[in-house]
Amino acid sequence: MSAASLLPPVRPIALAEIETACQRIAPTILRTPLVRLNLGPDAPDIRLKLENLQPTNAYKIRGAVNAVQQLGDEARARGVWTISAGNAGQGVAYAARAAGVPCSVVVIENAPATKLERMRALGARLIPVPFDVAWEALQVHAFDGVEGTLVHPFDDHHFIAGHGSMALEILEDAPDVRTVLAAAGGGGLLAGVGSALKALRPDVRLLGAEPETAAPFELSLRRGEPSEFAGWKASFVDGAGGRSVMPRMWERVRPLLDGSVVVSLDETRRAMRLLAEKARVIAEGAGCLSVAAALSGRAGEGPFVCVVSGGNIDLAKFAELIAAA
Repeated sequence: MSAASLLPPVRPIALAEIETACQRIAPTILRTPLVRLNLGPDAPDIRLKLENLQPTNAYKIRGAVNAVQQLGDEARARGVWTISAGNAGQGVAYAARAAGVPCSVVVIENAPATKLERMRALGARLIPVPFDVAWEALQVHAFDGVEGTLVHPFDDHHFIAGHGSMALEILEDAPDVRTVLAAAGGGGLLAGVGSALKALRPDVRLLGAEPETAAPFELSLRRGEPSEFAGWKASFVDGAGGRSVMPRMWERVRPLLDGSVVVSLDETRRAMRLLAEKARVIAEGAGCLSVAAALSGRAGEGPFVCVVSGGNIDLAKFAELIAAA
């Protein structure tokens, strides 16, 4: 029997679970600021939720801390592991180190050097694999040769509940928000933020943002079923845009998501440069998708809150990308 067949059934994330997670993780994570992106009087009203300022420079620390802190003594002794291109790995490694728990990361071998170095510095044992091998491990929730509890980088109830804490902060700091935009990768960020938003403010729209090279959520919404994105290509947007929407994540996200905006790589590069010039914010490709979507004119009406989901990018690569914008 496969590990995936033993998974608990998907269930909604209750608001009380998110509120408890918010209290649980507060001593470890940063309550990130929400700042206005000033582009002039005729520009869209965009506020930036700066998750790139987290201790691991990405939002996934929220879910990771919530998941690791709920492990029992036996599970802590065995350790934890995850599968990652870098941000989830850093989040789980940080949470594991804080809890005194061993950590391994099955990491995509061409992940940015910055992310690899940070995971090693946090004490994680890295197991580099090709993207296809990592994607298979994500689907089956298993990988030969690693022990401990899997903290899945998106299909994990506690992980998702931790991300929901972000929405509580957004609604407190921007009560007039009409649309929240966040990168669509595996779907955990959308599921967490959406669960809190729809419980507290069902009038607020939740939109995903995907790169043109990897947009399975937009395709799945059009088809009405979880779908594989046949034209998937690797790009500098390595922290978002999967090959497909996994059925369990479709079950989680579909009731919460109001749409997904597909942006070009050029639009993403321009958003990276704009954030650097106007807000002095360094964001990775995935972290800029939400801003690119808000600026595209295809996201409807603001005020917008754009989740800047991460800032883990090699500086040389960042300079190259914004120079080409």
